[in-house]
Amino acid sequence: MSNLLRAGMAAALVLSSPLCARAHEGHDHGAAAATATAPAEALSVARGFTRATRPGAPVAGGFMVITNATGRDDRLVGARSPAAGVTQLHEMAMAEGVMRMRELAQGLPIPAGATVALRPGGYHVMFMDLKAPLVEGARIEVTLTFERAGEVTVPLAVLAPDAEDFPGAGE
Repeated sequence: MSNLLRAGMAAALVLSSPLCARAHEGHDHGAAAATATAPAEALSVARGFTRATRPGAPVAGGFMVITNATGRDDRLVGARSPAAGVTQLHEMAMAEGVMRMRELAQGLPIPAGATVALRPGGYHVMFMDLKAPLVEGARIEVTLTFERAGEVTVPLAVLAPDAEDFPGAGE
């Protein structure tokens, strides 16, 4: 799963509005906000971000909150980004006192009516073979592939290298 880099735009990007899996095309992905009108039952992605990297760093993580307001279970089965040569779904977990990272070869379940957080130290999108450094204030795009909902392209704000969550997420 690889693509070319397309970074850009300032990232005072507000991602609190859901992006609907069925209505993602034709959105204005400008610097102010990326929004879509979602039907009452929708799979949505919010608070997407990644962290700035040092020049030459080959990897980065992508983080977001996925809410499945539909009545059917779904599964995140893949991702791709023009920012990376390889994009995978990963999990970090403690095993025998050691933090280990592994690819989620079967994808990540998104149960009906549930919200699943992809956060530092847990589930995340892994961007490998970065095409260029990720610069704070920019943004990248990632296309998520769901078993049922299909593809959803979302912008990820590039935040500070130590960012733990999207600004305002705890408010």
